[in-house]
Amino acid sequence: MTSKLQLYSFFMSGSSFRVRIALNLKGIDYEYKAVNLFKNEQHRPEYLKINPIGYVPALVDGDIVLADSFAIILYLEEKYPQHPLLPHDLAKKAINYQAANIVSSSIQPLLRLPVMYYIGVNVGEDAKIEWVHKHVSKGFAALEILLKDHAGKYATGDEIYLADVFLAPQIIGLSERFNFDMSAYPLLSRLSEAYKHVPAIQNALPENQPDFRSIEGKI
Repeated sequence: MTSKLQLYSFFMSGSSFRVRIALNLKGIDYEYKAVNLFKNEQHRPEYLKINPIGYVPALVDGDIVLADSFAIILYLEEKYPQHPLLPHDLAKKAINYQAANIVSSSIQPLLRLPVMYYIGVNVGEDAKIEWVHKHVSKGFAALEILLKDHAGKYATGDEIYLADVFLAPQIIGLSERFNFDMSAYPLLSRLSEAYKHVPAIQNALPENQPDFRSIEGKI
């Protein structure tokens, strides 16, 4: 009997959010294993055996253990063919990789909780907003240009693909955590509205996770 996948996740983590979306899109049942970043559970020895770098998410599939959201999602794409996250067209596939990588490499790492904490302690709480706006604005401006000739209902057409899996948590998370003004990004704003009607994304929202807690005063 095949054992259920285990996802080590934190409700507020954008990286965990994107993996939850991928699992939901593919209709994969999994066990949610909460890792409370506010309590530094990611640094506990038992979790570091699963993910030595001490980040979330991590996925356990029998004897296979994967950490890093990009690696996890590509693994799911290879193993579970239902609802493909990558189009067959090579050029469109490349755009999906590029959009996902802008989010995962050029935006999201700069907004991690440890980075925000460091800025708050060593520079000042007000500096957080300036930092967020600087780096998010650069990334979002690039995404607007990248996707303008490819977007349909979603980022690269009328189907949800890898780019959307990465974009949705980033846009939604910014709205919730920083009240980020999206008016300068009409394409991304339109996509944000479209994501509100996708059950796989809505079910993956932070507030719909077992470990959801109020984020007020935590960021």
